[in-house]
Amino acid sequence: MAKKIRLGIVGAGNATWASRAHFPALPHSPDFELTAVCTTRPESAEAARQKYGAKLAFHDFRKMAASPEIDAVAVVVRVPSHYEPAKAALDAGKHVYVEWPLGRTTAEAEELTALAKAKGVQTAVGLQSRVSPPLMYMKHQIEAGYVGEVVACRVTLMRDGVLERTASRTWQRDITLGANTLTIANGHTIDALRFVAGNFRQLSCRITTQVRQWYETDTKRLVDVTSPDNVLVTGQLVNGAVASVHVAAIPFAGSGYRMEIYGREGTLVATGEDSPQLCEVKLYGARGGNDLSELTVPPSFIYVQPAMPQVAPYNVGQMYSAFANAIRTGQNRQPTFDTAVDLHHFIDALRHASDNGKAVSIP
Repeated sequence: MAKKIRLGIVGAGNATWASRAHFPALPHSPDFELTAVCTTRPESAEAARQKYGAKLAFHDFRKMAASPEIDAVAVVVRVPSHYEPAKAALDAGKHVYVEWPLGRTTAEAEELTALAKAKGVQTAVGLQSRVSPPLMYMKHQIEAGYVGEVVACRVTLMRDGVLERTASRTWQRDITLGANTLTIANGHTIDALRFVAGNFRQLSCRITTQVRQWYETDTKRLVDVTSPDNVLVTGQLVNGAVASVHVAAIPFAGSGYRMEIYGREGTLVATGEDSPQLCEVKLYGARGGNDLSELTVPPSFIYVQPAMPQVAPYNVGQMYSAFANAIRTGQNRQPTFDTAVDLHHFIDALRHASDNGKAVSIP
């Protein structure tokens, strides 16, 4: 392999997660070279190549995946389109990074994971909370006994859900497309809790659609919404702690993100303005009856270069650093496709609990 890992990105259009986070992160990476970009049209691919300084431009992800000048592929498109380019890259023997959710369904995620194992390549999935320095340090502190025995956990993410939008932005209203509050906002948020404090042993869940229509500002019509916008989970973790999680897309003035871990000897609290994989998270701690104070994250939890912007690209930069380490050494410290499949199954359990109105046990 070349000194730098030659990366191709599928999904290089404007106003995408790639333009917000992946492309701003890559110039700060000592491990990756942005070699190719891919969009759906030749002219937009060439425009992206020039904008981001890539060597090659493709409008067919299969041709990019087959290129001998590419070592790894990042799939950063809408969820319904994750499967095909990821499969093409795996078939070509490339290392693959796919944003979360890995697939539109659990079956798609399982198929991609099995293919990656058969090809013997490294994988990463965009559950960026698992490489967030404050959350990694929070997990470390719990394991080191900072709070003692964990007795209770509470997590909330209340984010603004736009009720009026253009028709090009209403596709997420369709639950069958796999990109909604349950899978994305809740997926990231509850995965962060499971990463930090441990998995659930048993849970109950209520999944609802509180706002059943959105207004399309360009077509001047109301469209029906089947995707959920509120997810409420209560249960008990494997370590015995009781836990509650409420993730919602609410009309106005969302309060942001907060994860609280309470133990016999102390408390840890992580806060942010938005979902923890997106924004800067601050970590606070208190022991022995003292007030909460901000904790400084040790450098050992930071993978990226000091110049990395302290905004959305940060955790994506962390992910690329961990992904490069896996490619070069075979040692994973990033969430992989296996991590994604586990979370897909967990979300299936949430649906089952909500549909049946009964508590479910988690294997």
